[in-house]
Amino acid sequence: MQHDIHLFGLNHRTAGVDVRECFALKDQEAFEACVHALGRAVDEVMVLSTCNRVELLVVAKPGSGAAQKVLDCWAESSGRESPDLAPHVYAHKGLDAVEHLFRVASGLDSMVLGEPQILGQLKQAYKASVEKNQAKVVVNRLLHKAFSVAKRVRTETGIGASAVSISYAAVELAKRIFGDMADKKAMLVGAGEMAELAATHLAGAGVRELRVVNRTFARAEELAQRFKGKAHVFSELIGRLPEVDIVITSTGSAEPIIRARDIKDVLKKRRQRPMFFIDIAVPRDIDPDVNSLDNVYLYDIDDLKEVVEENKAQRQAEAEKAREIIAVETAKFGTWLDSLDLQPTIVDLLGRGEDLARKELAKTLRRLGPDCPEETRAAVETLALTLARKLYHDPLVFLKRRSQEDGGGERFLDITRRMFNLDGEAVPPDAHLDRKQGEEN
Repeated sequence: MQHDIHLFGLNHRTAGVDVRECFALKDQEAFEACVHALGRAVDEVMVLSTCNRVELLVVAKPGSGAAQKVLDCWAESSGRESPDLAPHVYAHKGLDAVEHLFRVASGLDSMVLGEPQILGQLKQAYKASVEKNQAKVVVNRLLHKAFSVAKRVRTETGIGASAVSISYAAVELAKRIFGDMADKKAMLVGAGEMAELAATHLAGAGVRELRVVNRTFARAEELAQRFKGKAHVFSELIGRLPEVDIVITSTGSAEPIIRARDIKDVLKKRRQRPMFFIDIAVPRDIDPDVNSLDNVYLYDIDDLKEVVEENKAQRQAEAEKAREIIAVETAKFGTWLDSLDLQPTIVDLLGRGEDLARKELAKTLRRLGPDCPEETRAAVETLALTLARKLYHDPLVFLKRRSQEDGGGERFLDITRRMFNLDGEAVPPDAHLDRKQGEEN
């Protein structure tokens, strides 16, 4: 094989947040200087840096010593030494690296199994790599394949169908009760991390309007602005309740801030229209007696935990299906990698020509009819197969010549395989080259 694929990373399982922050590689300029310093040891590179993981995908020539050099530069770019980084890093090579990337793209390696956010982050990382001319034949093909694998996993499994976070479960329960959320108004009481996650899921569910109430008004205003909602001072809480259908509370209050007597008056003003309360605070923000009122649905964090645990088990079962898909797609990518050597492409190209020639030959012989002399049939067969071989002669000479060029042969092999559809699959039109190469050629 002409390439070694390496993937180095640290994530929420191997390193605490303090370590991930130290080696986050947010300073793109520093890392670009590092990549430049590696010289010819590295042909392609992509950097994925999120709050839960940092990963470097590298393509290098066999025997280049790229692995240690990349780790040294990673540490240096972060102002640290390799021994500080090494204990936290996992390393994958070859198809193990490919399989890991497919797992990441599909949400199988995330803190929350099946979460889709990582796919968007991966697309941004790939875009940055393309813009910096650091993605070429292998990284281009690998990332496009990773995106299609993730789509297969989403389409063919239910790994993302069930709520596995408290905030997501809360919004899913609201959707079950109200159905269409387009005409519903929601209020968040509290503006911490749980409220922020709930706001994200409410926005995704399509609520008509979002209100935020918090003891610190500035924080309420900040969160409301992010989701194009409205902020209210804490003293307005009870007075604003008749205006909303869904209330999610997550404050740090030591005592309930919403009581049954308050909600009785609220329901009168709403003319008994249903209200949905989700209390994800500990201690609870809402008096449990609220649940005894008609047209009120109240859930606390224990109710939601039961939903989450049940759904986690469902996701694990779906994850097994996803792993089977990833195993198949990893093997296919390995076949494509092998095809970047010249001989497999020559064999596939000649085989393709012969297959086409024999199909057309069969049609021609049928038209000639059963009375056609055997020598004529043999002559026509010889003509068809000879034409196929001769038509591919010049392209093969061209490929042989290009394959001896440093760094360019695999690009032309990939173009040839796509041009003649030797892999029998649809490949994005830009999968074989980066932007700079596209302009130069």
